[in-house]
Amino acid sequence: MKIIIAGAGEVGYHLARLLADEQQDITIIDPNKTKLARIESKLDVMTMAGSASSIKVLRDAKIRKADLLIAATQSESTNITIGILGKQLGAKRCIVRISNPEFLQNDGNFSFKSMGIDSMISPAALVTEELISLLGQSGVTDSIDFANGQLKLIGVHLLEHDAPILEKTVVEAALAHENSLMPVAIRRGYNTIIPRGDFHFKYNDFAYFICKTNEVQPLLKFTGQHEVKIKDVMVVGGSSIGYLATNALCEKYSIKLIEQNREKCYEYADKLCDALIINGDARNVDLLKEENVGDMDAFIAVTGNSETNIMSCLVAKSLGVRQTIALVENMDYIHLSQKIGIDTLINKKLIAASHIFKYVRQGEVVSVGTLHGVDAEILEFEVKANSKITKYPIRKLNFPKTAIIGGVVRKHQAYTPLGDFKIQAQDRVVVFTLPESIHQVEKFFR
Repeated sequence: MKIIIAGAGEVGYHLARLLADEQQDITIIDPNKTKLARIESKLDVMTMAGSASSIKVLRDAKIRKADLLIAATQSESTNITIGILGKQLGAKRCIVRISNPEFLQNDGNFSFKSMGIDSMISPAALVTEELISLLGQSGVTDSIDFANGQLKLIGVHLLEHDAPILEKTVVEAALAHENSLMPVAIRRGYNTIIPRGDFHFKYNDFAYFICKTNEVQPLLKFTGQHEVKIKDVMVVGGSSIGYLATNALCEKYSIKLIEQNREKCYEYADKLCDALIINGDARNVDLLKEENVGDMDAFIAVTGNSETNIMSCLVAKSLGVRQTIALVENMDYIHLSQKIGIDTLINKKLIAASHIFKYVRQGEVVSVGTLHGVDAEILEFEVKANSKITKYPIRKLNFPKTAIIGGVVRKHQAYTPLGDFKIQAQDRVVVFTLPESIHQVEKFFR
C-alpha cells in the first residue's frame, strides 16, 4: 500500500512510525529538512522536502499511485488544500487532520467529501469522546465500544487486595465469576501478555476484558472496582480539548475549569454558562485546595504541558480524587505515570492513529482500538463468506498464540466465544493482538 503523509510534525512522525511497522510504502513530505533528516535516521521511509500543497511536489511524490494521502501538517487550511489537490491528482483516499470540530458536522447542504476529502480527523474531538466514555464508566482505565455498543472492552487496575479475581488462574476465575469471563490482555510492568487458561491474576496488574455491555458492573465488582457516581469534575487547561470537554461534560456534570490565561477565562465564561471558570495555575497546590479539589469525583488535566498534567493529577490523587485523567504528549510517560498513581493517560496522537489505521488494514476491518500504554491493537472485523476464520471451530483454527478472539456479535446477539465456537459469515468479531501477529490475524479474515 502506497501512503503519502504531508507533515513531519509529531502527528506525522508518529503515524509514519506506526505505519512503517506495517511494512507499507511510506513517503513523508515537509518543507523542514531537519525534521525529515530526523525521520530518515529512525524510520525506513522515503522523505521529500517541499510543500505538499504544491501540485509539482505531489506529482513528484507519485500522488497518482497513492492508495492513501494523510494531510497532518500544523495548518488546518493547508491540510484541506492538500486533501482536495491530492484527490484531484489521483489519490484513492484522502484523510485530513483538522482543528475545528465544526467541520465534522454535516448539515446536508455542504460536504467536504464532494470536494475529495474522504475523512476528517479532529484529535481534540476524539479526545473529548474518550473522556466522555471514561467518565461514563467509573473505575476503569480504558473503555472502548465495539459492534455498535454490544460489546465493550474495559481495562481495570487490580489494586484491591480482597478482589475475588486475585491469585486465581483464568480458568478458576471463569468458574467463580457469575458471567462469562474473557480476559484478552494483561499489562504487568512493561510487558503485555495474552493470558491463557493457567495464567494467574496478580495484584497491580492492568487487566483488559471484553464483555457484553450489561455485564460490565458484575465484572468490575469481581475485579475489586468500586463504582463511583461521577458528579463533580475539575478540568485543568483551556486548550481546544479543555473547552470541548467542558462544553460536552457540563450538560451532565458539575464542572470547574481552571485556565491560566485571563483572556481565555473571560471568553469561556461567556460561552460556557453552565461551568465555573477559574483563572489560575493548576500547579499551585493552594489554589487546588481552595477550590476543594478533594471533593471532586474526577480530575482531568489537558493543558499543553505533559508534566503539568501529570503533576496536577498526582496532587489531585493525593488529596482524595478517585479518578484522574491526564493528557500526555510524550509516549515515554505512559508506563511511568500509571505506575505512580494516575488512573488513565490519553495521548491524542495514538487516538488519531487508531482511527486512521482502519484505512490501512487488510481484510474487513470496521474499527480499530488502541489501549493506553499497551503495545497491542484491538481490531473489529466483519466476516466475509468463505474466509479462513469460518472453516473450523476456534480451537482448530491454529490462531496465533499472541492474539485472541475476544467477542462475536451475530444477528444482534453478543457472545464471548470459547474453543468450540464456530464463526460465521457476517459475524462481527473483535480480536486483540500483539503487533507481531497482526498480519497473520488479517489472513484469517480475507
